[in-house]
Amino acid sequence: MKELILLFIGSALVNNFLLARFLGICSFLGVTSQLRAAVSMGVAVTGVMFGASTVSWLLYAYVLDPLGLQYLQYVVFILVIASMVQALEQVIKARMPGLYRAFGIYLPLITTNCAILGVALLVVQNEYNLLSSIVFALGGGAGFTLAMAMMAGLREEFRPREIPHAFRGTGIGLVTAGIMSLAFLAFSGMIPM
Repeated sequence: MKELILLFIGSALVNNFLLARFLGICSFLGVTSQLRAAVSMGVAVTGVMFGASTVSWLLYAYVLDPLGLQYLQYVVFILVIASMVQALEQVIKARMPGLYRAFGIYLPLITTNCAILGVALLVVQNEYNLLSSIVFALGGGAGFTLAMAMMAGLREEFRPREIPHAFRGTGIGLVTAGIMSLAFLAFSGMIPM
């Protein structure tokens, strides 16, 4: 149980996919102008991470590896992710049209979110069992959502008149992300990974 807790905390804070591994930066900079949209995107990515890592692990463990088809893992994992995102998109479009409009182009782009593919590949690379892969994905998703919410909260507080013209927009976003990365780096000494 202790190992699973450390794995969750490690994937959420120490090896945060956004701020330590720099995976999923597109949605991090694109959807963090409003806190509600950022948290919703984080929850959506977490759901896809959880589902994709679970299904990918099962396919790898029971189909690809026994048949010697490990080289197909990228293609299979991407197809799993794309299928899950399409299903999620249809659910959000039908049940939450306002949120669907707020996501805009970024909802279908979850398909190409490298953080989700990264989780699926790291689960196989680190040879996690099914339970560990689920905990790793949920921790990674929690860290992703936390970073998205923090960035959105900070961006909502920015006052454009106080930011030098050259730093407005993406510039200040990248500077803020860099400072946040340094803050998350402090966790690296707490949990050995």
